[in-house]
Amino acid sequence: MAEYRFEREARTPYSESYTIDDGEHSLGRVDMHFTSSATHATLIVHQSLDEESILALVEELDARIVASADPYREDLIVTVWRGEEFGVYADDSPRSGDEDEDDGDDFEDEDDED
Repeated sequence: MAEYRFEREARTPYSESYTIDDGEHSLGRVDMHFTSSATHATLIVHQSLDEESILALVEELDARIVASADPYREDLIVTVWRGEEFGVYADDSPRSGDEDEDDGDDFEDEDDED
């Protein structure tokens, strides 16, 4: 079984965000929101993780993060998204397409084909 590492990125009184890796590779991230009756999580994992690995990861989240929450919530509801990382964007990073200005003339009007 893989050893998962969770690095907290953000925390509020009712939510936490973590990046997840196995010591060598980035595996994804999780955003957790704590309510009075349950913990709701959105787990985004790399497309290479199979269902068995995802279930093991959910168990680790429950045991290491949810169980240590104060107060402890009995229910954990996880929505899982599986795909590939496309990028990380911030205010100070260049946006896609800024290097080559697009004037928007790439599309033709259907009416112009007469």
